[in-house]
Amino acid sequence: MKKIYGLLLVLLMAGFLLGAGCTSTDTTQKPVDTASEKPAVTITPTEAPSEKVLRVGDLWAVSSINPGDGHDGGTFVTEKAIVTETLIGANDKFELTPNLALSWYQVDDTTWEFKIRPGVHFHNGKEMKAADVKASLDRTANLSPSTATLMSYDRCEVVDDYTIRIHTKELNPLVPGILHYPDTAIVSGDSYAADGTFTHPIGTGPMKVESFDEQTGTLTVVKNTDWWKGQANFDKMIIRGYESPATRAMMIENGDLEFTCDPPYSEVDRLDAIDGIRVEKYNTPRLYKIDCNLNNPVMADKNVRKAISHAIDRTGIAKNVLYGVGSPAGGVFIPSMKWKNTTLQPYEYNVSLAKQYLAESGWTDTNNDGYVDKKGEPLTLKFFTYTERPGLPPMQEAISANLENIGIKVEQVAMENAVLSKAMGDDWDLYLSATNLAMVPDPEYVLKGWYSTNGVSNKAKYSNPVVDRMIIDGHRIVNETERYDHFRKIEAIVYDDLPTINVAYYGVAIVMKDNVTGYTFDPTAHDYRIDPGMSIS
Repeated sequence: MKKIYGLLLVLLMAGFLLGAGCTSTDTTQKPVDTASEKPAVTITPTEAPSEKVLRVGDLWAVSSINPGDGHDGGTFVTEKAIVTETLIGANDKFELTPNLALSWYQVDDTTWEFKIRPGVHFHNGKEMKAADVKASLDRTANLSPSTATLMSYDRCEVVDDYTIRIHTKELNPLVPGILHYPDTAIVSGDSYAADGTFTHPIGTGPMKVESFDEQTGTLTVVKNTDWWKGQANFDKMIIRGYESPATRAMMIENGDLEFTCDPPYSEVDRLDAIDGIRVEKYNTPRLYKIDCNLNNPVMADKNVRKAISHAIDRTGIAKNVLYGVGSPAGGVFIPSMKWKNTTLQPYEYNVSLAKQYLAESGWTDTNNDGYVDKKGEPLTLKFFTYTERPGLPPMQEAISANLENIGIKVEQVAMENAVLSKAMGDDWDLYLSATNLAMVPDPEYVLKGWYSTNGVSNKAKYSNPVVDRMIIDGHRIVNETERYDHFRKIEAIVYDDLPTINVAYYGVAIVMKDNVTGYTFDPTAHDYRIDPGMSIS
């Protein structure tokens, strides 16, 4: 660059001399870099001629780059910034695969042993060894009690430089799957200052942190030339969150981004038709579902929930609202998950049957105004969703129209996720979300969290003693075939009970510039995973 700036100075001086009356007309003469005696290259000072930069527009404002803090940092830093890596990977069938750990086995009911991959180095050049892995997992357990509880984490023991043993407080077959969870990504102790303050993640991934602007939420990462798998095909990535789907679409159309996802689905075909832009659609482990507030006596009525489910035109929503970026949902799990109960089909769209269920619970239109009522009170439901994911607000509108069609009045509220919970409080009936199914590649993770009485994600406040008992029993089943069969039975029970109403399986629309090639989608990622094998021309 010093040579280039020197050249610019020469060019400027030459221009000045010509303007001052230099009479040379030799147009074949070229300015020469006197330091190298080679023909100079004209370039603007802000350009780096060979640097390949990928500019990414994420769905969410970047609030954390600490993978172990139990918030959004893990998913962002591990899957999107690809700075950190987990011990365990997963393939497109959601089967666990080696990653930073080469192998693992269960020593006894409360002990798992993991062999650590030798020759892996952190971004600061230090080799990752068992002591580093132990320290990283200990910090995660301390920073994120929910992750520690999920793992039943007791302690981690260093056996030798490349072997650790994780001790749990009770039998936990989920341990290897939990180590695929982005929050358990391994970071060097040098990610923390002497006083314990987190500075930035020093991981083992294909990219390493260059800077993070907390004011704008902009993270800049550069290529790790000592990555154990090789090297990324681009030099730098600048990633920032833009929570409006329309903004993401506008920015890639204007040339401000090379990569983003989930523009307004109504814009997908138009964007794909623009010269220089393409859209690729993929299935991802996420479910559009409606939580029903069972604390509300109306929603506690199973007939009302069945009426709602039969009133929803899932096929029409997938085609005309999601524009094919998604498909109708039956059971909880997506078809590619090997533990899915394949007998559970989407509830039939049947307006007459929906009205029949309402009538069985005394909800009929007594005054012919088009709405059902009971004892003079109309059936009115408060229906909430958030705006960051482009499918949610239009789905809310379509579902509300379906419910109005069977005589239910709907009050719709859609707002940013950051303020939604406070706005809802306890005064809600229906909550539409797009919820991940594969943080841990095992059916227990979702079914326990959503449907056990004290489940951490049991927004519906569902309580079924039979389900509670089955989840406890299933936790102790280690044999994979028996385990999956057991949890399929639980999936069937909640499918029938409808504490949550499954609407559609999520599809993601990846939008890229045509100069980005070689992208491979990871179907186990929570939105998408940046592929270090991508090239930018």
